[in-house]
Parts: sequence; structure tokens; C-alpha cells
Amino acid sequence: MASITAPVPTVPTHHLFFDQNLDLKNNNLGALPSTNHQLELLPPLRYPIHTFPRPLIPQTITFTKKEPKKKKRKDATTSDILHLMDVLPFPTPIDIYTSLIKECTVSGDPESAIELYTHISKSGIKPPLPFLNRILIMFVSCGLLENARNMFEKMRVRDFNSWATLFVAYYDNADYEEATAVFVNMLGQLGTLEFPPWIWACLLRACACTLNVPLGLQVHGWLLKLGTCDHVLLSSSLINFYGRFTSLEDASAVFNGVSRHNTLTWTAKIVSGCRERHFSEVFGDFREMGMRGVKKDCFTFSSVLKACGKMLNQERCGEQVHADAIKLGLVSDHYVQCSLIAMYGRCGLLRDAKQVFEIIREEKKVDCWNAMLSGYIRNGFHIEAVKFLYMMQAAGMQPGESLLKKLRIACGSTQT
Repeated sequence: MASITAPVPTVPTHHLFFDQNLDLKNNNLGALPSTNHQLELLPPLRYPIHTFPRPLIPQTITFTKKEPKKKKRKDATTSDILHLMDVLPFPTPIDIYTSLIKECTVSGDPESAIELYTHISKSGIKPPLPFLNRILIMFVSCGLLENARNMFEKMRVRDFNSWATLFVAYYDNADYEEATAVFVNMLGQLGTLEFPPWIWACLLRACACTLNVPLGLQVHGWLLKLGTCDHVLLSSSLINFYGRFTSLEDASAVFNGVSRHNTLTWTAKIVSGCRERHFSEVFGDFREMGMRGVKKDCFTFSSVLKACGKMLNQERCGEQVHADAIKLGLVSDHYVQCSLIAMYGRCGLLRDAKQVFEIIREEKKVDCWNAMLSGYIRNGFHIEAVKFLYMMQAAGMQPGESLLKKLRIACGSTQT
């Protein structure tokens, strides 16, 4: 019988999570397989072509008993792997730590993250900066913001990724004051480098949320100096920033200074117009988007429908927007549905509002229920509002406290 020699398995020289500047010469990766290893492969048994024919097998139906499904074996946890590494006589390679860091980052388990970091600290390795940045991301994804800040303070060398990770951590936790402070310190350490547009957009939103107008104006000046105001993300962020402070002239100046527009810039202008209560201009901008062929999204429709509700459906603008949403296939979006119910309820078209409410196929969220209840109360249908309130409670929905207060006042009682 012939024996076929299998090729020698090779060890990959580059792991998926390796850093390019990582030095693993001192790590013991274990012994390679022997080159004398052979594997004998038996050729499949088959009937010879020129000998006897295959026997005829009667086609019978056989019933076999199903074997019980085997229970899936549980995967090894980070703690199990670390305990195994402690038992082995050689030091843990840094690529194993890198893989474990990625697993903790994806799982978001804080206990595993702390145990892994403690093990790395006691291992005596000298991790490079990209490795430390991975640990920062792991802490942030696991909700360990204090641990991330403490480690950040202990780092002797920091790059943009280190600062950006801490900035995004505070930004995602809605701690805009601290996020702004981190960004200002990053500018002091790194200077006004060519940062990616998304981080400037986050900073502008943080300035808007903290009412930090002077810093927002400085950011606008930096972007003008860097020549990046024409970027659609940055221009839409600037429009939203000025619109937050009801400065429609500055928002329009930014909009007019952009060489090309898209959904972000047009929607930002529409939102700013709603804040300024320029509802006719908002509807005009919406129609202009359609004539220019700019794509509209659910946030565009929700903002325009709000303006149509404030205009009390003048020139049947709300119905036109509703028809456009049906045409573009966005009428099934949650935000669009809530905005349609609120718009029809504000305009006194409760039959249309109820029709939109009833055609919602998925589980109705509390926003849609509140919008329908508000329409009944606003138009004086108090009996229907009370009946609808019982329907909400039967569906497990808790109405807004302000709506309950309005309903109590309308019914002339302190209790429903």
C-alpha cells in the first residue's frame, strides 16, 4: 500500500493581532513538529471496473433511532486560560494576551478584564504602546472608565489613539465637560494635527451640550485654518452647533459655504430651521431636497413633520410629506411613525393619526402611544383618551406624567 508523506505544518509568523513593531524573540513558542512525521492515507475501497458488477441493494426503508444530542462543551473562559498559563513552565507570549484582550473587549465582561490586566501586570512583560492602547479600549468597552483613566495617567507615552480612546469614553457616557477637558489637553500635548473629522464633530456636539459657545467658535476657527470646513460631516456639525443656539444666520452661512451638499447638511439646516420656528422655510428646504435629488432619511422626515404639525398642515404639507415617506419606503420607520401620529394629532386629523397607529405591525413603542394619547387630549376627546389610557396600561405601557396631568385637569378631577 502506498504511503503519502504529508507536508510539514508551518507556524504562522504573523498573528492577526500582532503589532508590526512587536518583538517576541524572547518568548518561548514551544517546539515545532518533527520533520519525520508521516501520514499514511488509504485509498478508498471501490469496486473494480473490469471485475464483478456491484451487487443490487434492495431499496428498503429503514427506521433508525435518533441518538440524543450531545451537550455542547463549554468554551474555556479567560480565567481558565490564565490558570493554564500559570501551570505551564514557560512565560505567556504577548500574542496570547492580545487575543484575550480582544475577547474581553467583545464580551464586555469587567471581571475578566480586571483579572486579565492583573495577570499582565504581574507577568513582567514590557508592552509596547499599541498594546497599552488595546487595554484602554478593553477597559472602556467593559464600562471600567476609572480603570481606564488610572492607566492613562500612568502611561509615560501617549499617542492620538490613547487620547481619542479616553475622549470617546467620556463622550459616550454623556460626560461632555470631561470629554471637552480631555480634548483640550490633547491639543496641548499633540497640537492641532490633522485629526479625523469625526472627533471634531464629537467636540462640536459636546460644546453644544455644555453651552460652551467660545470653544465652539474656536473650533470653527481651527477648521477654517485647516481648510476642512467643506467636509460634509464637519459642515453639518457646525450647522447643528449654530442651530442649537438659534443662530440661523451663521448656520446658513456655513451651509452656503459648502461646495457640495448631502443628506447630513440638508437635514442639519432643516433641524436648525425648526429650532428657529421658520417652519415655512423648513418645508421649502424639504421640497428643494427632492428637486435636487438629495436622499432623505428618517430624521429628515421626522423634523419636517414636526414643522408641518406646527403649521397646522397648511397647504396639506403634512399629507405631502406622508406620501413622500410612503414612496421612499420610510413609513415603517419608528421615528417617522411617531412623527406622523403627532403631526396628525396636532392638526386635528385624529382619524388619520389612528390609522397610522393601527397599521404599525411591529410592537408599538411608548412614544407612539404617547403621541396618540396626546392627540386625543389636545382635541378634547377626553372619553376616548381615558379608554386609550386603559389600553396603554393593558399593553404594559406607562404614559408620560405630563400627559396624565393634562388629562386629570381636562377631566376636572385629581384622579383618572
